This record gives sequence, structure tokens and C-alpha cells, in this order.
Amino acid sequence: MTDRWHVEVDRDLCVGSGMCVSSAPEAFRLDAARRSRPVVPDREPAEEVLAAAEGCPVEAISLTLAGTGEPVFPPED
Repeated sequence: MTDRWHVEVDRDLCVGSGMCVSSAPEAFRLDAARRSRPVVPDREPAEEVLAAAEGCPVEAISLTLAGTGEPVFPPED
């Protein structure tokens, strides 16, 4: 059984670049204020979602394991 990810976007940090939507269009949408939000906050792990988080220019996307809250991205130091 695969752990699900919880996807969060810090809307105070988000600048609306749309890179996450380009990387993972099934996982992210820009709202009317051009701020990103996850389509579904809890989801199966996907390389595209991880790539979107890693590519966010302001590091506004975080991924954690849905059951435990353990960080997936950004990793703990």
C-alpha cells in the first residue's frame, strides 16, 4: 500500500508563476487571484507533483505523508 501525499500551497508565498500547473496540470490550478491551489489536497504520490514542488520558484509547495505529516518535500534538514 502506497502512502498518500498531502499537498499544500502557501498562498502568501505563491506568486502565480504557473510553473506547477505546467508541470502537473492534473494536480494544480490557478484561481482568479492567480494563486495556486491543489486540485485534491490528498493524493497518490506522483513524479509530476514532486517536480512541481521542486520547481516552484518561491518554494510555496509542500508535500507531506497524509497519515503522519512526515515531510516529503522540502525534506527536513
